[in-house]
Amino acid sequence: MTSVHPPPVPGRELSNPPTDGISNLRFSNHSDNLLVSSWDKTVRLYDASANVLRGEFMHGGPVLDCCFHDDSSGFSASVDNKVRRIMFSHGKEEILGRHDAPVRCIEYSYAAGQVITGSWDKTLKCWDPRGASGQERTLVGTYPQPERVYSLSLVGNRLVVATAGRHVNVYDLRNMSQPEQRRESSLKYQTRCVRCYPNGTGYALSSVEGRVAMEFFDLSEASQAKKYAFKCHRKSEAGRDIVYPVNAIAFHPVYGTFATGGCDGFVNVWDGNNKKRLYQYSKYPTSVAALSFSKDGRLLAVASSYTFEEGDKAHEPDAIFVRSVNEIEVKPKPKVYPNPPA
Repeated sequence: MTSVHPPPVPGRELSNPPTDGISNLRFSNHSDNLLVSSWDKTVRLYDASANVLRGEFMHGGPVLDCCFHDDSSGFSASVDNKVRRIMFSHGKEEILGRHDAPVRCIEYSYAAGQVITGSWDKTLKCWDPRGASGQERTLVGTYPQPERVYSLSLVGNRLVVATAGRHVNVYDLRNMSQPEQRRESSLKYQTRCVRCYPNGTGYALSSVEGRVAMEFFDLSEASQAKKYAFKCHRKSEAGRDIVYPVNAIAFHPVYGTFATGGCDGFVNVWDGNNKKRLYQYSKYPTSVAALSFSKDGRLLAVASSYTFEEGDKAHEPDAIFVRSVNEIEVKPKPKVYPNPPA
């Protein structure tokens, strides 16, 4: 896969970044507000365009994930086992409920009006945030998983759950009694991230071993023949292949192309349909821990944050870069067909 090498411009660095590892960041569906969770026990809300920290909530432990509810409120998943709703406009929080172990992932389904959490207690839970005055009223259901939950992704009413042990469960949110599909990752190593295609036909899944798998929900032979996997975020040094975890996947909301971020400090942009790398951004100071495109795809937020893949060592400070996205970096290139003979 060939790529163009750009001049090194990492983007604008946000002021007042988290003081420890960044676990996730997400743009709002309504504006350029950016929600960021961190191991420093905070969830922060930024206006990414204005480079302003709008608010901050402290938690009882490191925060492993966050997502928006509306433009000024969201939900958080913490190591203190609690699921919170945080409202920046009122400066208050509510406990939706708890798991029996740290909460690793959180998603809000606009289709179902529910919060979905995945935990290291090997369960998935669905919550109705409208009943937040008591846990009994908010918990919609608990669904056992084969292993600890590592990553979740939603598209429409479809939910993809990736766990330890390389399991992947696909659910329909309208019938959570059992998975629609039980799968195994087609990659040999531990799953890091799963993200559904914006068009709802499948998902991309990344592993700790420098690979991404492109999968399809439709079980027909024709659809399954389209699936493939590719190597990325690796380099050759002195004849040895050095392989890095792929921590993050983010789909472009307009073009359906996607960015990956790895422990090599690089962000690559891929055209999954044409199996091509479109772009590689210049290297970030340390591991790329999380990625998010803004709602219109004009901005890309990059968490440059060491993920301790090599243990405790001196590393660059945790930082959030917001870069303007040029069309050439994310738009699929048209296929060039040879002229037919006259």
